[in-house]
Amino acid sequence: AMRAVVQRVRRAEVRVGGELVAASGPGLLVLVGVAQEDTHDDARYISEKVANLRVFEDDAGKMNRSVLDVEGSVMVVSQFTLLGDARKGRRPSFSEAAEPVKAQQLYEEVCRLLGEHGLSTARGQFGAEMEIGLINHGPVTLLLDSRRQF
Repeated sequence: AMRAVVQRVRRAEVRVGGELVAASGPGLLVLVGVAQEDTHDDARYISEKVANLRVFEDDAGKMNRSVLDVEGSVMVVSQFTLLGDARKGRRPSFSEAAEPVKAQQLYEEVCRLLGEHGLSTARGQFGAEMEIGLINHGPVTLLLDSRRQF
């Protein structure tokens, strides 16, 4: 199942080798992990859920507005370690993670689908060692799973 960690942020940035490669303002930071068996349907589920999650406050202070409603931006970063299985021993197993070509295709699909919603979408650099900076607002952090295992 495709997994995502969604964080409501004031801002987010990605650096590779000390150089700023992407930045976004108020909205969401989404870390995406692609599993071996994932398909277009998993990418569609995650993108729909991210675009429509009501995690921003309305005028009454209730979390009742989506990133679309508040015209926020989305930073999407690929993170295969979300598929890590740490139930046995001390070293996580990443055998459930998709191989890089497939993972990149579905990661790009999530980004494309978010863009189709009209969201301003920034991206990390696939496969690079990145430094992610963020100001989590709330904090608000949610876990998503495309097969609804949690």
